Amino acid sequence: MTIKHHIGALALAVASLAMSSQHAAAQDLTPGPAAWFGIHFIDTSTEGDINGPRQDETDRVAMTEDYVAGLLTERGFTLTEPAPEDVARIRNPAHSNGADTRIAAEMGSRYAITGEVQKTSNLIQSVNLRIRDAETGQTLRAGAVDIRGNTDDAFQRGYRYLLKNIIFREDTKE
Repeated sequence: MTIKHHIGALALAVASLAMSSQHAAAQDLTPGPAAWFGIHFIDTSTEGDINGPRQDETDRVAMTEDYVAGLLTERGFTLTEPAPEDVARIRNPAHSNGADTRIAAEMGSRYAITGEVQKTSNLIQSVNLRIRDAETGQTLRAGAVDIRGNTDDAFQRGYRYLLKNIIFREDTKE
């Protein structure tokens, strides 16, 4: 066998392993009790530095949290918000060095679910969602979608697309 054949066989084996591990992760996500940490808003635009927080964005994030929670509930997740005192010291639950999963496990939840919206500008936003196993801390599903616009409709469309086509994409494949 030539080196070219060895490389080809190795590439095929790695691709096969990657596909099977993605499939295994997909099977590990059975809807159940989840700690819902909501959506964290990150403003990296200069607008936020200059003008401070905007009420319409604060309201939009709250609306989006309710919207995403509704979509997750429709999929069979039972969402419970952690006690405010448990998350008071966490700046961003999505990047908390495992504090999200520790809190979720202490609550008796199977999962820790956290979202983020990162504002780059008034035109460009990125919506993210992570579902992690509360016991192991392993990320079971995660994804991000860039959206255009800083409107209620743009946020809803972004999260609807993210959940359907990235987080739960295997559910829609035949």
